[in-house]
Amino acid sequence: MPSTKPYQPLILRILHGITALLVISAAITGFLVYDSWDGRFGRLALTLKNREFIDIHGTFGFFFLPIMILFTIYSIRVGYRRLIQANSFSKLKEFGKPIWWYTLQRFANSLMLISALFALLSGKFQDENWLPEGQLNHPWYYAHLIAWCGVVVALALHLLMSVKVGGIPLLLSMFDAKIHPDDSPKLWSEKVKIWLRNPHL
Repeated sequence: MPSTKPYQPLILRILHGITALLVISAAITGFLVYDSWDGRFGRLALTLKNREFIDIHGTFGFFFLPIMILFTIYSIRVGYRRLIQANSFSKLKEFGKPIWWYTLQRFANSLMLISALFALLSGKFQDENWLPEGQLNHPWYYAHLIAWCGVVVALALHLLMSVKVGGIPLLLSMFDAKIHPDDSPKLWSEKVKIWLRNPHL
């Protein structure tokens, strides 16, 4: 397990932190909505039917949209090395080696990104009146339930693989307040221009 904490770009820390907060909050409120109004596939009965949970869940989805767009662009254009690569499937043959674990982490990161996008997309096709009116069989509602399951599984894999590859120092690096001089917000506009022209820098 690595003993030193890696440095993460400030933009990544901000986007990742906000995205994580919104994803976890949406997942929790999403379950409360399901637990309150549906529960066909199992329930904990934590709450009574409450319209406010639907509104709160939708609010998280509303704020999640612009953040997810920015984070997706950053991940594909700048953080592409942390996602599935062209040779990732061939690297899975090297079972047990470090590259095998790094490849699994890339798959987990990619799955997290795809699951969050699917949850966001399927959520946009929901009608907030479906559940209060007892309309539980809409295809997009089922899609959103599947997306919720995907997000929970992907989040667990994302955390497990991150701990396996980078240990606790990697997790803590996302909350580090340290800022390198060349990572100053004053330089962001120029960096964005460079990334858009050449994401491999």
